[in-house]
Amino acid sequence: MAVGTVAELLLALVVIIAVARVLGLLCRRFGQPQVIGEIAGGILLGPTLFHGALTRTLFPAEIRPALSTLAQVGVCVFMFLVGLHLADSPLSGRSRIVLSLSVGSVIVPFVLGSLFAIGLVGDRTGREAVLFCLFVGTAMSITAFPVLARILTDRQLIGTPIGGLALAVAAVGDVLAWSLLSVLVALSYGHEPPLRMLLVVPYAALLVGVVRPALARLAHRCPAGRERGRAARIATAVGLTAVLAGALWLSSAATSWMGLHQIFGAFLLGAVMPRSGAADLRERVLPWVERVDRTVLLPPFFVVAGFAVDLSGMDAKELGLLLVILLVAIGGKMAGTYTAARLVHVASRHSTALALLVNTRGLTELVVLAIGLQVGLLDQRLYALLVLMALITTSMAGLLLPFVYPRERAEPHHAAGVFAPLVREESR
Repeated sequence: MAVGTVAELLLALVVIIAVARVLGLLCRRFGQPQVIGEIAGGILLGPTLFHGALTRTLFPAEIRPALSTLAQVGVCVFMFLVGLHLADSPLSGRSRIVLSLSVGSVIVPFVLGSLFAIGLVGDRTGREAVLFCLFVGTAMSITAFPVLARILTDRQLIGTPIGGLALAVAAVGDVLAWSLLSVLVALSYGHEPPLRMLLVVPYAALLVGVVRPALARLAHRCPAGRERGRAARIATAVGLTAVLAGALWLSSAATSWMGLHQIFGAFLLGAVMPRSGAADLRERVLPWVERVDRTVLLPPFFVVAGFAVDLSGMDAKELGLLLVILLVAIGGKMAGTYTAARLVHVASRHSTALALLVNTRGLTELVVLAIGLQVGLLDQRLYALLVLMALITTSMAGLLLPFVYPRERAEPHHAAGVFAPLVREESR
């Protein structure tokens, strides 16, 4: 890469990070998730403004491959963290309630989204049309687990029964949705699905049976941080980071070779990370990795995603289509969750709050849509409208939750169980 190109890349990164940071903090100031500002920044730096002149000036064609590479790295690290946090979610307690709500929060929007997509098939035929409809249904059923956790933390609900239930439902629901997405992505390559994709089952078993115990043994061999000096702690952190980076690369490459997307390997690795005996990894390495990813690696992904979003020519027809998309996405997600919650006797107010919370899509939705665009399951027009849908649905929880579930009425954590206070308490 020429010196001039490197300078252009560094300038572009400075602009990207600054815009993401400023707009993200602005959203936080108004009680919204920071990711809303970051997604909006990616759209504003795209071709929507000034007929693409700003995009061409800041991001010439020579630096876009490097930006795409950074974006892919950022997304893989993000999906690793998603898998890690999903596996940490509170699934104990009322497993029947969690499973019922998870199925309702995925199946209803999936079915409605797939049926809605039939009207958008266009000139797609046969298998291509079926995959398109199923993909749109899957995109409608995604919940942004990290954004949901952030909202619950900001609202001081992370340790309450409603927070625990929302995280558990999002965890199980997203595992279902990601599993379906992995199959759709594999089937989208060529006319016949690669037989190598069948190796994902023994590969997952290998991660659970071999890789996870190996990482746990490695973590146990590291003495506690308080027992060592500063230099030893730094050396351990660097070593663990190198091991983690190598494992992440290998896992991503493995699922990519199998015919799945590389993010699934990152997701699986995060899901099998050891929970015990890994204090240094979790307390020192992972927070640092998360900060670097959020600050440096993910902002280029927002911009790369924004390259395909051009809202400058949106007409009344596309605006009407966006409204229908919002109706299907919000109605399916909230109706499915609320109905399932009421069927298992969760109180009405809690059911409404849960429906609002799992309707959060955020960055996770953007990752799904980017995959759909990359493998040809989405065109740029529908992709742009679905990105707007993700932006709007993510902002809904912060705007509406205070009216449905004000802080002064939030229950504390009960020792009797995370979910027990939510059931059969209509008298409250």
